[in-house]
Amino acid sequence: DLSVLRSALARRIAIRTESQNPARQPELRRYLVDELTPVLTTLGFATLLWENPVAGGPPFLFAERIEDPTLVTVLMYGHGDVVLGYDEQWKQAASPWVLEEKDHRWYGRGAADNKGQHSINLAALEHLLKTRGALGCNVKWLFEMGEEVGSPGLRATCAQRKEQLAADVF
Repeated sequence: DLSVLRSALARRIAIRTESQNPARQPELRRYLVDELTPVLTTLGFATLLWENPVAGGPPFLFAERIEDPTLVTVLMYGHGDVVLGYDEQWKQAASPWVLEEKDHRWYGRGAADNKGQHSINLAALEHLLKTRGALGCNVKWLFEMGEEVGSPGLRATCAQRKEQLAADVF
């Protein structure tokens, strides 16, 4: 249902996850804890918040749904941070923090990179579960909140958590 996807994306865009703005650090964590964790939990994922090994770096969210250890495991990636909103320069719509539709296109900070992408992926998994009752594979998902500032701690986190992140397909 497109209205459900639109509502979820609007809610996510409204969270000002500007990783380049130090004042937004609490929003980065809130996006993972208050927005993504409940959705993933509803879809049957176990979630863990991983602190960043880089001092002052934003946290990571790891989620996994293991349907059967003998099935293929897919590792997915997403980031919830965005570049600065540049509110005064925003021309696509009234505000970068409000999802707006113009000429059958949706605009809002993160609509394409990357909140839109993982919102579509979450909606697809939800659809599979509603229609099939199972995904037919295992899924692991790593979300970071520092991609727009060079992914501090991502390499170290992946090295430290290699076994937890192990998958057949990325």
